[in-house]
Amino acid sequence: MTPSAASSPTGTQHDITLGEQSATVTQLGAGMRRYAVAGRDVVKGYGADEPVSGGRGQQLIPWPNRIRDGRYPWAGATQQLWLSEPPRHNASHGLARYVPWSVVEHEDAQVVLELTIFSQPGWPGVLHARLTYALADDGLHVTLEATNVGRTEVPFGYGAHPYLTVGEERVDEVEVTLPAASRLEVDDRMLPVAVSPVEGSGLDLREPSLVGDRVLDTAYTDLARDADGGWSVRLRRGDRTAELWADSSFAWAQVFTGEKRRDVGLAVEPMTCGPDAFNPGPTHDGMLTLAPRETLRFRWGIRGS
Repeated sequence: MTPSAASSPTGTQHDITLGEQSATVTQLGAGMRRYAVAGRDVVKGYGADEPVSGGRGQQLIPWPNRIRDGRYPWAGATQQLWLSEPPRHNASHGLARYVPWSVVEHEDAQVVLELTIFSQPGWPGVLHARLTYALADDGLHVTLEATNVGRTEVPFGYGAHPYLTVGEERVDEVEVTLPAASRLEVDDRMLPVAVSPVEGSGLDLREPSLVGDRVLDTAYTDLARDADGGWSVRLRRGDRTAELWADSSFAWAQVFTGEKRRDVGLAVEPMTCGPDAFNPGPTHDGMLTLAPRETLRFRWGIRGS
């Protein structure tokens, strides 16, 4: 490890470029620290000398969002994860965020990283993740290949946590279009209560809507999809746009404005399942199961102008 990597809170910084596009991926968590087009940030990132906070740009594997009490039933037993969100007594955002990933390919416009998550408290299997960040003419593409390399089935969910920006000083100024007909109602621990229509809720973003004074930490589903089953969320402010797209495997989009600060960008999180999907409840049908030697592939990306 080089001295500069050793001194950075997120380890080695992996830069990729294509034309006017540039991005930086971190060794720690294979996080997306930066993405810019023509010198303008599309992702609201952070400095190489800063620690990651707020899930910024992180990969959420093998589950996104929260698991109630870090506990879920699997393989005839109750699994108990470490509680990574102590104030709410939840296990949050998976096991891949604060560990170093290994680079296996690094070209001018692409970097590929890998990680194996071994058996540990609350996680009974062995999972291999291969993550590709690639710049193309139409923006940044992210591909995850998750393979069960263990001997038993494992539960699985995937999400990502980028914060998008269109040059705003406060997220109140941002216009958002999110084509979802339903949203998740949650309790004070941000755990599922029910899936409800967005109509009449004040959280309907199917038409372009200013964030205004709304405080959003909301999971949306029943997404309007294109001919290939994909969907997108679009941010706009003046002549600036930022768009996150996801393929047919993603059933949910979480939007987060921040609670106390309004200047940190708008998190738009593609998720294959909703919060607490490993437990019986309103999101359980989104949990995936990976058989031994099975590989699942997921694609999403960001474009901006």
